[in-house]
This record gives sequence, C-alpha cells and structure tokens, in this order.
Amino acid sequence: MKEIKNKQTPIVTAHPDAPAKKDSPQVNIIKDQDRELKSDESQDDEEVLDLNKPAEEEGWQSHWPLLTALAILLVMLTLEFGFKYQPPFPFNLIIFSVAFLLAGYNVLGMAWRKAKHFDFFNEFFLMSVATLGAFSIGSYSEGVAVMVFYSIGEWFQDAAVNKAKKSIKALLDIRPDKATVIRDGKALISNPKEIKIDEIIQVKSGEKVALDGELYSDAAIFNTAALTGESKPDTKRKGETVLAGMINLDKVSEVQVKSLFKDSKLSKILEMVQDATARKSQTQLFISRFAKIYTPIVFALALLVCFAPYFFTDPYNFHQWFYRALVFLVISCPCALVVSIPLGYFGGIGLASRNGILFKGSNFLDVMTTINTVIMDKTGTLTKGVFNVQEVVTDGFDQKELVRITAAIESNSTHPIAKAVVAYAGKALGELKAKDVEEISGHGLKGTIDGKTVLAGNSKLLKKFNIAYPPEVDQLVDTVVVVAIDEKYAGYLTIADEIKEDAKQAIEQMHSLKIQTVMLSGDKQAVVDKVAKLLGLDKAFGDLLPDGKVQKVQEYKNAGSRIAFVGDGVNDAPVVALADAGIAMGGLGSDATIETADIVIQNDQPSKITAAIKIGRITKRIVWQNITIAMVVKVIVLILGAGGVANLWEAVIADVGVALLAILNAVRIQKMKLE
Repeated sequence: MKEIKNKQTPIVTAHPDAPAKKDSPQVNIIKDQDRELKSDESQDDEEVLDLNKPAEEEGWQSHWPLLTALAILLVMLTLEFGFKYQPPFPFNLIIFSVAFLLAGYNVLGMAWRKAKHFDFFNEFFLMSVATLGAFSIGSYSEGVAVMVFYSIGEWFQDAAVNKAKKSIKALLDIRPDKATVIRDGKALISNPKEIKIDEIIQVKSGEKVALDGELYSDAAIFNTAALTGESKPDTKRKGETVLAGMINLDKVSEVQVKSLFKDSKLSKILEMVQDATARKSQTQLFISRFAKIYTPIVFALALLVCFAPYFFTDPYNFHQWFYRALVFLVISCPCALVVSIPLGYFGGIGLASRNGILFKGSNFLDVMTTINTVIMDKTGTLTKGVFNVQEVVTDGFDQKELVRITAAIESNSTHPIAKAVVAYAGKALGELKAKDVEEISGHGLKGTIDGKTVLAGNSKLLKKFNIAYPPEVDQLVDTVVVVAIDEKYAGYLTIADEIKEDAKQAIEQMHSLKIQTVMLSGDKQAVVDKVAKLLGLDKAFGDLLPDGKVQKVQEYKNAGSRIAFVGDGVNDAPVVALADAGIAMGGLGSDATIETADIVIQNDQPSKITAAIKIGRITKRIVWQNITIAMVVKVIVLILGAGGVANLWEAVIADVGVALLAILNAVRIQKMKLE
C-alpha cells in the first residue's frame, strides 16, 4: 500500500501569484524539523498524497488486470478444492504466473525502481520477496493470493485517499475563474486576475464573489459558509466588506474591488492550508522514522526465522522454515500505519475547515489536545469590539435633544466612542452642526451649537471647567460621555462593548472540558471584572499593556500550564508567539491575523475554540486507535507465523484487513459532527 512520505510537497496549491508568507516562530521550528527529516530521505518515484494531481480513476474498468488475476485465482482454487484437479506442471506455473504479473506488475516495478537506488527496506520489496519466495517453493496459489489481496487493499486505499483529496479540494477550490466587470457602462466577462482595484464587479444571484471588496449596492445577503463554516446568511450593507468565495443569495449586486486576486483573503487561506499539510505532527514524524527502522529489523528477523532453527532443530526442514519466514514478511508490512495516520490528520484538518477553523499544521491538532488553560483577549474575542450606547440619563434636558447635541459635537471626532454616539443618534441628528470645536486632549470636546457652549467628554472635562455633576457618575463601570450645556451639567451617555452571543456558552463548554479560562485586557479593571462575572470566567486581569499580557502568560507557563491564547493576532503577536497555540479570532478581517496565528477561527465565534480542541482530541484518539490495532494484530500474527500456526493466506488477510480497518477508521473523521 502506498506510503505517504514526509516530503514537503503541499496537497493544495495556492495561486502562483500568492505572496510568500512569513511564518511564526513556532512554524519555523516545525519547518526546521521537517527539513532535517527531508535531508535523510531518498528521492525516488514514490507516490505522495498530492492534491495538485487529479484524483485517479476509481472505477473497476481501470483495474481490469487485477480483476482478471482475481478471476484466474478463483477458477484455479475452485478446480483444486472443488473438483480435486490441478493442471500439470508447467501449465499450472504458467497460469499462476500470468495471474501474478497481472496483479503485481506495479508492485514489482516499484520494488525494482527502489532497488536500483539501493532501497531494499520498503513494503514493495518486502511483498515482492515474499511472493516470489512462495513461487520458489511451489506455493503458487498462495503467492498469487498474497499479491492479489495486497493489490485489492491498495485499490481500496487509493479510493480512500482519492476521496480525501476530492473532499479537501471541493472544500477549498471555491475561487471563481471568471467575473463580470463593469467597464465603460458595459458588463464584460473577465478573468478575476485581470480585474484592478476600485473596479466594479457584478455578482448575480447564486454566484460566488470573485474578489475582495466593499458592497457597492445598498444591501445584499450572502452565504459565507465556505469561508466561515457559518450556515446563517449574512446581510451586508453598502460599504461593508465582502470577501471572495461568498455566495450572493440576493438580487444582482455590485461590489467595488479592494484587493487583487492574488491578495484576497481566500488566496491567503488556500496558501495557509497548503502549508498546513506540509507540517507534520510529532506522531507522523515518529511513525515515519519508526517505519525506516522497523522494516530492516523485520527483514533481519525473517532471516533468523528461516536459518536460526538450523542450529536448534533436528532434522532441519528448510522448506518449512522458509515458508514461515515468508509469512513473517507479509504480516510485517507497515502500510496500515504509514497510510492511515497521515490520512487521519488530513481528515482532522478537513473537519476543522468545514467548521470554519484553519489549522496551520497537523502538529497543532496534537497541541490542542494538551491545552489545559485558555487565555483570551477581551475586545474582539469575547466582546464584539463594537461600542454602542447603553443608557442615556438626563438632568433637566429632553433626552432626544441631549442625544442630538452630543452627536453633533462628537461627529467632529474619529474616536470609536464618538462614532458610537453618532450612530446612536442616527437620522435624528439631522442638519445640526457644531462650530468652533476644540479637542481637549485626554478630556473630550468643546464646541458651540446654536449659540450654546457644549462640553462632551469624561468627568475630568467637567472638573476642568468647574462644573458640578452627581458623584455617582464616577462610580459607573462603563465608559461615560458626560455632557454640559452652557456651564450646566446636562446628563450622560454610557458606552459599552457588547458581549458576543455565544461567549458565555463557549466558557461553559471549556469548563466542561476541565479547561481553565482567563481573560487579559487593557481595559480598566472594573469593566473587565463586570465581563468576567457575566461570563463566568475563572480569572480576569485588566489595565494591562502588551508587555503586561506577556508577563501574565509567562507566569502561567512557568506554573506548568499548557496555554492557548486567543486574540486578534495583531496587537497580541508577542503573546501569540509565547503561547503553545496561538488562536486568531475573526481571521478573515485581518491579513496580520493569518500571518501570526497557529490556528485561525474564520468567524468571530468563541465557541469555535472548544470545537478546535474537540477536533484535536478526535483526531488523536482515532490515530492512536489505528496505531494500537495495527501493532497488536501484527505482533499476534507475527508470533503465530513464526510458530507455524498462521499461513500465507491468514497473513495477507490480516495485513490487508488491518490496513483497510485503519483507513476506514481514519476516513471516519471527515464525517464526524461536533456536538
């Protein structure tokens, strides 16, 4: 069965124009490990699981030589055991030789090509020696049976591998190859690679968006499942970001292009998945090294089984011990391990991608199984990062009028809090304008509206101008915009960042997995404590600068915690690099996120953190199930074969059976649903 090597050949190719990506420190370590491994490997004709190649034809028509060999074997066995007839020599040898060559010409050819490179310790050479050895002692039917059933197992394995290739390609091959661009008032069909920034593309209902941009139409509804794993349709308004790969569910819409085809978020994601399949887990690296040591040991043991009894048994029957050595060689084939384990990790990456989670390597699937502490940023991770007015309190002023006046002066600022006030006022703001607006650093704004002097900012602003206000304003937890009109306190607006809908659920899920939850934030401690209490976090630390966050994470690491840090992947880059696994939240919104993190959650859902942990655990469980089953069965049959209890028939059935069982178990990952 075909071996999947640790060559750094990607299984998915991003667009050739895609920019080179700078790796995180963790990724560079993995690449260095892989380069060391690669330098030890021979460059031969061995097939690699490569999604750049089209999937091979899986129909029975392409396997007619093997099926013909199987038919010949069945006929000969029926004659031998049903009618007690065997063709005389040399006719039986000729018939079985034809069947043997039809079933095994590929295996024999591969063994010969490897032998030319002095590579004798591989499954192809092993199977060739075992079957030719059976022919040499007159066990024709068993020699053919070994090759036929081995090749049938390889056929089923190829089908599983091709299915995995098609599944991942279908998941990722979502970039359209054409787009409708508006030029000189005409709609023209064009290659997306030829469309320039700021051009307008037209997306019909049911079509995929070809390039990243901003919605030019008033509104449209998009299916974002291919990018985020989120099945709920997403309504976009004019000016909001639309990404390549999204499907327009609404009427014909127009999008203004804001990035070239090669720079789209989707291209970067494809590039990331390409790199992910080249970075091996420690289990994969171990199995590959193990197979290189295991196979020559098996050859040596087979020689001992054949010749050592000469010194201990009398009489010594060479035919008998040579046959047992052949059985030993057949059952020792490591294909169940070297194929099913990488297939299991590819399945884990595919399952994660379907759930809107991108792992930058199968090594991080393993890392997530060891995490016992999840440390999270607040803004953008557990909260939406969008400030909204929560409450308006007035003192002798009409509430709507206070909002209009505050919005009029705040419209002169680009601060997120000012934008929140203006958005809250909406159309009620009308044509109201503020004049002579002055920004008082660290305090707020001063201006004139309809001849009235207006102050809007924090409580320090009112203190600066000696304006009295209720003392309870200073006790408020949320951010406060205090307003004074003509040197008289008028009221205040509280501004807060909204907690994400599934944030509390995410914390509960992590607690159910016995994972400690910690929040780090640069926001004031009172706000952090309030959010932590609402969500049920174990610990929360506020008033932290970036170096303070690094210090806190280091404290947890020094205490022996295995940490996943979840943040935006930009401001928290030092912490992401320090953590065992860096997780970026909402990765589609930031190029830097894709560059920095080890794992990218493509939408903003904190509940995907536990999904990533569960996928890692599922993958590891199935991989180790395969390792255990394969090794236990092999050891048992190896002992039985050396003792003369198992024959070649039983050896090949055990080998092929275990391999197929392991492959089917690995493929099962791709079908699993996360609870």
